[in-house]
Amino acid sequence: MPKVLYAPASPYSSKVRMAAAHAGIPVDLVKVETGPQPDELVSVNPLGKIPCMVLEDGSSLFDSRAITQHLNRLSGNALFPRNPAKRLDAERLEAWADGICDCLLAHVYERRMRPAEKVHQPWLDLQWAKVARSLDLLNQSPPRFGKKPNAGHIALRATLGYLDLRFAGQWERGRVKLKRWAARFDEKFPELKAYLPA
Repeated sequence: MPKVLYAPASPYSSKVRMAAAHAGIPVDLVKVETGPQPDELVSVNPLGKIPCMVLEDGSSLFDSRAITQHLNRLSGNALFPRNPAKRLDAERLEAWADGICDCLLAHVYERRMRPAEKVHQPWLDLQWAKVARSLDLLNQSPPRFGKKPNAGHIALRATLGYLDLRFAGQWERGRVKLKRWAARFDEKFPELKAYLPA
């Protein structure tokens, strides 16, 4: 059985765990702490980042998008539509959600890794501006989902879960449609809620 090294708070880990569950691919979930850069992680991913999937032959996959593509192949396209245009939409939404998370993580780590007097506020403002623009556009027209979500929907739900975890009270105002979208996602796919960032 493949093994997924993950951190509970990571939106990228959340996306991969939700994707595996939705695709029906059993994985052994192994929680790791990335800060100490444990050998268990760096021996399979020299970048020391999560999520990382260790395959049955001992090889590894890292970067959550590479993992979702692999899960999609294993599942016979459970995560991406076969229609090229619809697949492109799903890939675009996944990349967009991951890009928002990149900005959010840059924001979090700027505060976490620097002494307070060295935190660079213009950098934080720039990252938040990217997030705000993206959320505003998504709120104007939240992506539709049907009987099953694709990898883009899953990535967006993981992103909104991370916002709830780390930026509660800072992102929701004026974005009622996006909040409603997340609630509908959870109602329609309750089996995935357990994998949200925590």
